[in-house]
Amino acid sequence: MVPWWSGGAKDNQKLHRGTPVVIKMENPNWSISEIETPSSDEDDFMPKKSRKFRGKNAKQLTWVLLLKAHRAAGCLSSLASAVGRRVKSGRTDSTDSLRTENSAVRSRLHTFIRIFLAMSLILLCVEVAAYLKGWHLADSALYFDHIVMNGNTVFGFRFRGFFGWMYNKWVLIRVGYLAPPLQWLTNFCIVLFLIQSLDRLVLCLGCFWIRFRKIKPVPKIDPTTDVEAGEGGGYFPMVLVQIPMCNEKEVYQQSIGAVCNLDWPKSKMLIQVLDDSDDPTAQMLIREEVYKWKSEGANIVYRHRVIRDGYKAGNLKSAMNCSSVKDYEFVAIFDADFQPTPDFLKRTVIHFKDNEEVGLVQARWSFVNKDENLLTRLQNINLTFHFEVEQQVNGNFINFFGFNGTAGVWRIKALEESGGWLERTTVEDMDIAVRAHLQGWKFVFLNDVECQCELPESYEAYRKQQHRWHSGPMQLFRLCLPDIIHSKICFWKKANMIFLFFLLRKLILPFYSFTLFCIILPMTMFIPEAELPAWVVCYIPATMSFLNILPAPKSFPFIVPYLLFENTMSITKFNAMISGLFQLGSAYEWVVTKKSGRSSEGDLVSLGEKEQILERGSSQPTMAAMKEELLKQEQKGSKKKKKHNRIYMKELSLAFLLLTASARSLLSAQGIHFYFLLFQGVSFLLVGLDLIGEQVD
Repeated sequence: MVPWWSGGAKDNQKLHRGTPVVIKMENPNWSISEIETPSSDEDDFMPKKSRKFRGKNAKQLTWVLLLKAHRAAGCLSSLASAVGRRVKSGRTDSTDSLRTENSAVRSRLHTFIRIFLAMSLILLCVEVAAYLKGWHLADSALYFDHIVMNGNTVFGFRFRGFFGWMYNKWVLIRVGYLAPPLQWLTNFCIVLFLIQSLDRLVLCLGCFWIRFRKIKPVPKIDPTTDVEAGEGGGYFPMVLVQIPMCNEKEVYQQSIGAVCNLDWPKSKMLIQVLDDSDDPTAQMLIREEVYKWKSEGANIVYRHRVIRDGYKAGNLKSAMNCSSVKDYEFVAIFDADFQPTPDFLKRTVIHFKDNEEVGLVQARWSFVNKDENLLTRLQNINLTFHFEVEQQVNGNFINFFGFNGTAGVWRIKALEESGGWLERTTVEDMDIAVRAHLQGWKFVFLNDVECQCELPESYEAYRKQQHRWHSGPMQLFRLCLPDIIHSKICFWKKANMIFLFFLLRKLILPFYSFTLFCIILPMTMFIPEAELPAWVVCYIPATMSFLNILPAPKSFPFIVPYLLFENTMSITKFNAMISGLFQLGSAYEWVVTKKSGRSSEGDLVSLGEKEQILERGSSQPTMAAMKEELLKQEQKGSKKKKKHNRIYMKELSLAFLLLTASARSLLSAQGIHFYFLLFQGVSFLLVGLDLIGEQVD
């Protein structure tokens, strides 16, 4: 549809010499496309700057603004309908059995937040009433100093009636009894915040030094090695490749296919697919995929445990006890959604050559779905900083970091000397890394070797993953502390492991983040005698977020959402930290992070129509039976296991608490505190309504 001012008629062409605009209706959005007009002789003599803006007349800009407003209205309407669906369905985190959280801890924390919210609403009403009566005191400390001498009259204010007497007592209680301990807790958390910020700054400076000096691990290659032998230098030891998986039908094909295409001599590599699935369909699909690759010449075996104890650690431990792996020197581990490049082993295993002290070579992760939604973009910022800054600095300067559980190669001798895989925590990867470091083994992190994987796209999956990642380290800290103290490593390595690796980055970070910004900050609005400086609320968090986002400069537009979302996730991390530290209930349960299979080839139904399995004589009936069973499972799953979004009650309660505190801050004219509380409350509201991440109709 071409509007009348776009030059459709000759008269209009004379009057309007701007760039015509074509408006297309694409329900429910609008799109605008500009059409270039032939340039006249007059245009050739026009400056470039004036030529650029000559078509931007007032009517065109008005229509552009109207279309953008229409699009914004469409987004708001879809947002409102999504909220309506959440409320109508009534699904909350308490109605569904989230096994990753202890029910007692969850209910106690939620009860505390609800009581805090109720008190905040009452206090807000009281403060508003006092403000309307003109009792808003600029300095309550002076009020406390002179209340005894002046009675109920202070600074010209006279409190009358029962409400005045109650408000008078409330001010006395908060000044004399509540403000001092709250101020002490505030100062304590500020000190922890500054220490953690200093640690973050040192890590960033270390990363800058690595880039400036171009420091990176260099393999020790024998000078007599043939230069034409390739990147591996002719070094091809026996390598065992393990792919642990559990009910991951969406991604099993991509990992098995990528590992089978590794550029390594077939006689020097054995691939173990370690399937812990309890779903018969998943077992059948994975087994058939293994047989397909085996028929094509890959040295691959399928293992399924009857007794599935110990989760991933038990799976790996069982596989390492096989007699067929005795002759192998190294083991590479890839989770089900990881896709190593063909040269992965050549670029990693070479670092073990002539370097007997190296026990682990870890590659960094890259993400195939980092731009899928806002949640994956924010995860990409966090994990990019973790790999490029934390692990790269620790790997280059102290040769120690936490093993990521995948995309790494271990020396089997290092695993055996460290005690092998243990099922005592939900972070078996960090456990084996700590024990190997205490045995004197060194780790190498390769920032230039990437392995593609997938980020969780729903908030539910991300929340479960973060609970396991933050409860496990606290379990491990309790168990490993005596071993660290009595180990033979030097004192500064012990101090680094205890104070930096565990306490500062795993315990103090979630503690002060939740306590300072979700509890203390709203409390200081209702107890203004305890002050939280503006630089703590604004400047230092903004600086730290800027440092966090430096390794991912393309994500700079998301710096504010990143800051708010990290504070929002602090309640989940704090809850997980407490559960792991005090061994509360389900902190020891493992929940596999749900994958969507963004980079998987084909869907599950089309798998039955692929090429025939040559190795098995009964391949035709097997494939037909597999396809029939798969279709039945898909039909049942579509009825019983539909995806859905839910409401998260703790996050929602904290949202209303912060919004109430932001309203109270208006009475004290605290600008920065108001904006921070407002935006943080909105952030909690969006997360509590599950409006971040994957949306399901």
